[in-house]
Amino acid sequence: MHSSIRNRGRPRDNRIDADVVAAVLGALRSKGYRGVTIENIARRVKRARTSLYRRWPNKRHLVAFAIVHELGVEPAPDTGSLREDLKAAVETLRKAFAGILGSALAGLAADMAHDPELARLIRRAVLEPRRNSMRAALKRGQARGEIAHGLDDELLLDVLTAPYYFRALFAHARITPRMNDKIVDYTLRAANVSAQPRSNT
Repeated sequence: MHSSIRNRGRPRDNRIDADVVAAVLGALRSKGYRGVTIENIARRVKRARTSLYRRWPNKRHLVAFAIVHELGVEPAPDTGSLREDLKAAVETLRKAFAGILGSALAGLAADMAHDPELARLIRRAVLEPRRNSMRAALKRGQARGEIAHGLDDELLLDVLTAPYYFRALFAHARITPRMNDKIVDYTLRAANVSAQPRSNT
């Protein structure tokens, strides 16, 4: 969990966390960011407001926590294969955006445009750790000779992840499991590398 939204005080209660995440994402979907308040979330999960304030100092941190909980912070494990690392990374996006977070994304993005502090927190707590994880996967792939050096890593990450955000925002096409292989393959081919893992022999 990113340090800016790591909770202090009492030990974690995973059941409370899950209830709060569901309530926050539901509120984002139905009312947008401005409709989310700690008071309303406390009412939804039948907890005292003080129990939520002990975990999250304000609603920005509450919303960031809910999104990190859905997406995860480090989506690209070291499997020994760049292709498999990237497939694992995009699968976290697929699962999150195919669910309730996808329906809340448009309202959240609009509110980020009008709330610079919210935008900074989401970038710092949600986007940066995920991109760092995928960037590390690219570096591992370069070290193994699976991908060329000198590529624009930031653009490559945009190409890899943009289809999920785009489909979640505009709902012009479904987000499906079949997307994952195609997006990873297309991204690797665009980078002029083989989409198939190399043999160790």
